[in-house]
Amino acid sequence: MSNIVAIVGRPNVGKSTIFNRFTESRQAITDEVSGVTRDRHYGKAEWNGREFSVIDTGGYVKGSTDIFESEIRKQVELAIDEANVILFIVDVKSGVTDLDLAVVKLLRKSNKKVVLGVNKVDNSTLLEDAVEFYNLGLGDFIPVASISGSGTGELLDALVKHFDDDISTEVDIAPKFAVIGRPNVGKSSIINKLIGKEQNIVTDIAGTTRDSLNTKYTQFGFDFVLVDTAGLRKKKNVHEDLEFYSVMRSVRAIEHSDVCILVIDAERGFESQDQRIFHIADRNKKGIVILVNKWDLLDKSTETAKKAEEQIKSKIAPFTDIPIVFVSALEKQRLLKGLETAIFVHKNRTQKIATSVLNEVMLPLIEHNPPPATKGKYIQIKYCTQLPTDTPTFVFFANLPQYIKEPYKRYIENQLRQHFTFSGVPIQIYFRKK
Repeated sequence: MSNIVAIVGRPNVGKSTIFNRFTESRQAITDEVSGVTRDRHYGKAEWNGREFSVIDTGGYVKGSTDIFESEIRKQVELAIDEANVILFIVDVKSGVTDLDLAVVKLLRKSNKKVVLGVNKVDNSTLLEDAVEFYNLGLGDFIPVASISGSGTGELLDALVKHFDDDISTEVDIAPKFAVIGRPNVGKSSIINKLIGKEQNIVTDIAGTTRDSLNTKYTQFGFDFVLVDTAGLRKKKNVHEDLEFYSVMRSVRAIEHSDVCILVIDAERGFESQDQRIFHIADRNKKGIVILVNKWDLLDKSTETAKKAEEQIKSKIAPFTDIPIVFVSALEKQRLLKGLETAIFVHKNRTQKIATSVLNEVMLPLIEHNPPPATKGKYIQIKYCTQLPTDTPTFVFFANLPQYIKEPYKRYIENQLRQHFTFSGVPIQIYFRKK
C-alpha cells in the first residue's frame, strides 16, 4: 500500500518549493524517461527506502493574493479525504494568520496525521519567531528554509514516521483493474454495463481503498477485481475543483492497481487532464489500456479512428505502445474487447523472459548496432537479464555503462517491444558494470 502526502497551506508559503525538494531529488536520479511532462502537482518521492506520492494542493488553487478562503478550504478537505499524512506549511515571516487558523480547524476535525512545517526560517531570529506557531495547538513544528533546503530531512523523517506499513491488508491476490479518468467520461456507465446493475455480484473486499467499489469479475476464464473510482461519495460542494478531485482519486486507484483502464471522451478528445492521469499511471509502472468512450456519438469516416489514435499517441509520446479501444457504454459496443485487452496487458506485464532467450535475441541486435563510441572508448554489452520485479525490468551488463546515452536506451526498448510482447506496459532498462 502506497502512502500519499498532501502539502496544504495558504498561497505563497512555499508549498511548491517543498514539493520540488521532495520530488526532484528522486526524479533526477531515477526518472530516466526523457520527454515525460513533469507534472507540477503530483510526484513520487523516496526517503530512507520508503516510497510515497506527494500532492501539492497549491498548484490547483486559482488566483493568488485575492484568493478566497473557501477555495483553500475545498482543497484541504479533499486532501484530508484522500491522503494518509498532511504536511501543513506556514510562513514564519507573516506569523499566524486567519487563513492558517481556518486550515487548523479543518485538520482538527479529521483523524489524519499532520506534520507542521514552518517555512522561511533562515536565521536564528526567525527561529525564535517560529515559537508563535505553538499557538496553533498542533504540537511540535519543524523549521525549514525551502529555498536552501535546510530542514528538509527533518521534515521527511517526521512524515515517514506516520506512514502506514507497506503491507497490504488485502488477502485477495486477483489482479486489480482500475477504471480511471476525468469526471463525466462514462466510467460508471462502463462498469454498470459490464457487471449489470441488477445482478447481485458486487463484493466488498475488506481493506480496500475507501470510496472505490471493488467487484470480483471473471471473463475469458480469467479472475480479476474491477475497481470503480467514479466517485461514489455524494459531493459536498458541486463547485469543487473536479480536476483536483479526480487526480487525487486517480492517484489512489492507480497505486493500488495492476492495470489502469483510462477512459476518455471521444467528443472531447485527449485533453490535458487525461494526459496528467496517463503520466501518473506510467510513472507508477502500471499496465495501461485507453478506452475512447461515446464513440457512437461521432460522425465517422474511414479515417476517424486512425486520426483519433494518432492524436492520442502524439500526446502520450514517447511511450506510445498502448492499446486503444473505441467503445460505447450506451450501446454496449466493444466493452468486452476493452476487458480482453486489459487482461492481455496484464499478461504482458507479468511475463518473464528466460535469460537464454533474451540473450539469444538481443545480443546479435546489439552486436549489429552497438552503442556509439565515446571519447574513443568502445562500449561492449555482453549479457542481459530480466529482474524479478512486478513490472518488466531489464539489466544490460557493459564495460562502460556510464557512457550509454538515452537514444541508445530507446533503441534497446524498441527492440524489446519489437521482439517480445509488451504492449501497454512501461519497461525499465538499466545498464550496469559487468
